[in-house]
Amino acid sequence: MFVAKKLPVALAAALLLAACSKTEPKTEEIRPVRAMVVQSSNIDVNAEFSGEVRSRVESRLGFRVGGKIVSRKVDVGSVVRHGQVLMELDPQDLKLSQAQALAALRAAETNRDLASSELKRYQELRDKNFVSQAILDAKLSAAKSAQAQVDSAQAAYRGQSNQAGYAQLLSDIDGVVTAVDAEVGQVVSPGTPVVRVAKSDEKEIVFGVPEDKVDTLRKIEDVQVRLWADPEKSVPGKIREISPVADPFTRTYAFKVTIPQSLTEAKLGMTAVVAFASKTPVPQIKVPLTALFHERNATSVWVVENGAVKLVPVTVTGVQGNDLVLGSGIKSGQTIVTAGVNLLKPGQKVNILGAAAK
Repeated sequence: MFVAKKLPVALAAALLLAACSKTEPKTEEIRPVRAMVVQSSNIDVNAEFSGEVRSRVESRLGFRVGGKIVSRKVDVGSVVRHGQVLMELDPQDLKLSQAQALAALRAAETNRDLASSELKRYQELRDKNFVSQAILDAKLSAAKSAQAQVDSAQAAYRGQSNQAGYAQLLSDIDGVVTAVDAEVGQVVSPGTPVVRVAKSDEKEIVFGVPEDKVDTLRKIEDVQVRLWADPEKSVPGKIREISPVADPFTRTYAFKVTIPQSLTEAKLGMTAVVAFASKTPVPQIKVPLTALFHERNATSVWVVENGAVKLVPVTVTGVQGNDLVLGSGIKSGQTIVTAGVNLLKPGQKVNILGAAAK
């Protein structure tokens, strides 16, 4: 009787254990991936760089003689004309040297006049046969030597006169003062730059380009320039110079783009944007290198359709930077996987991380 009562309890426990140990059906794995929507375009290169408006010609002016600066006539930003006085040195010592050279010239002229008079007198005596020819030749040589001394003294005087004129520093171009490197009271040596003047009629934009873009941009002829202060107005520019050496700090190569004189709004020091653009005759589809899947000497990409992926063979026709140009296989508007291609299999469900980027 006791055994009969325990049998239903044991049976119920066995059924409960069997229900708990029943295996659940396997769920299909959904793998997260990154993807992009491919678009065909005939734009080969489209790049923009920010630069600074500078003058093509900038003169670093210095005095041709040494001395103490006694006056400064301009400030940074002053508009100057050719021949305008920028700075002046103390001219006292230069004027004394000029006076000394003038005195030496006067003394040489006096000696020349005396030698000429003696030569004339001895020529008359020679005509009367009162002196020998040797004495006349000596007087002729003395007269020529005196004339040579006069010529030397005249050259020295002109040189000292020029030196006195160099006490004034004159602008050699029409432009704008961009820097003043010396002040009143400072003693400067000959040739030391004290004022920088930029020519105002020829301007260009200077900017740095990474080394992987230099060769590509060098061949582009469609260059457009616009000022940050007036972004709606765009004018054509022209590459004038490309630095052959990278900047030691930024490791970029300096490009100089000439802008037309019609862009009168461009002032020195302004920020400008230089845009490069080039197009191909036939639209192209570009994909990143990470989108390719290699298997058995075949190149393919994973195309996402209805939440699943399928493998589509493609042909690569070229390389542009970090992108590959595809010749066939996919069409514009399709979504392809760009990261995680080696972990997929045909028909696998995927979850695109974020929206598919165009």
